[in-house]
Amino acid sequence: MAEVTQLIHKYLRHDKKFPHVWCPGCGIGIMLGALIRAIDARGFSKDEIVLVSGIGCTGRLPVYIDFNTLHTTHGRAMTFATGVKLAKPDLKVIVVMGDGDAVAIGGNHFIHAARRNIDISAVILNNSVYGMTGGQYSPTTPYGSRTTTSPYTQVEQAFNIAELAVCAGAPFVARGTVYHARQLDRLMERAFQKKGFSVVEVISHCHTQFGKLNRMGSAVEMMTWQRDHAVTMEKAAGMTGEELKDKFTIGLLVDKELPVYNEEYEKVRQRAKEAGEKQGF
Repeated sequence: MAEVTQLIHKYLRHDKKFPHVWCPGCGIGIMLGALIRAIDARGFSKDEIVLVSGIGCTGRLPVYIDFNTLHTTHGRAMTFATGVKLAKPDLKVIVVMGDGDAVAIGGNHFIHAARRNIDISAVILNNSVYGMTGGQYSPTTPYGSRTTTSPYTQVEQAFNIAELAVCAGAPFVARGTVYHARQLDRLMERAFQKKGFSVVEVISHCHTQFGKLNRMGSAVEMMTWQRDHAVTMEKAAGMTGEELKDKFTIGLLVDKELPVYNEEYEKVRQRAKEAGEKQGF
């Protein structure tokens, strides 16, 4: 308990911004805890971190953390983060987004950040819905689910965020849940240590909007659903397609080395500078 209190006073704006705006039982608080524990474990100082967000429930997270923070426009968190990283490459830039923020209006920015392999960590909370703005369906709303904008069920297929990141070229991709809190700590630690674009998808729950309409029960019952439907990557490797039906995998999907955009861009700048000097510019 003393350790938790120490982290709260070290990293949170506890005397300014609380109580928070999230619903009681929301999984974002667990994700926030994992985030600050991972940063603390990696030994970053508060001044070394830039935390960027867009709009939505997850977008409120930087308000509560005592780092360098940017609360930006909807779907544009990755673009702001890219600018910060290019201007100040020594800073550790972390972007927190919801599923709608990251892969709907922000989808193009997300896949190209992965393709470029810019040295940014993206933490994406996936609660399958636009929670803050009324419970509309998002790109990750499961087929057949109900939302306020699909009362007769959602008929589009959902994005798989982690696999989208893998296909877009991200060298580090992981998926965790707010139920598996200790594993989430470790995944974030590894992501923040990785040089290049790292992605951690966090399966959470929105019992207020999504859970209520789909009769999934309370916040605790929705966390129990995560426990019962999550399968580790190691276990999934030995399971059949039928056994994996209605399940999802958690753990590390990919971890490889690729040229990092920031470093390659700096080489281009140096070559351009040298060429200019030779021509008398």
